[in-house]
This record gives sequence, C-alpha cells and structure tokens, in this order.
Amino acid sequence: MGRRRGTMSEGFKNELAKELGFYDTVQKQGWGGIRSKDAGNMVKRAVEMAEQRMAEENRNRH
Repeated sequence: MGRRRGTMSEGFKNELAKELGFYDTVQKQGWGGIRSKDAGNMVKRAVEMAEQRMAEENRNRH
C-alpha cells in the first residue's frame, strides 16, 4: 500500500509544531520522531483553525 500525499503544507505543519511545542523534535528527528499524541494534537489544532476560518467567512457573508 502506497503512502498518501499529505494535505497540510510543510510550512503549515512547521507552524503548528512550533505553536504546540515540539518543533525541536521535528528538526532533530523529522516527522517520524514525534509522538502519536503530538500528531493528534496537530490535527486537532488544524481542524480548530479551519472551523474558526469557516465561522469568520460565514459571519462576513451576512
């Protein structure tokens, strides 16, 4: 089974890793070095940001 291409840009992932406090691990060990919990928190934060952006767009339409 082949790897799926990621949907988050590398820059966005780096930004989230910095915000969540594990960017140093990414720099030293790559993305494979982060904990599952950190990856989950990263996805959770990305979803929160997307929801906030959608809510703002909906407010601006009305």
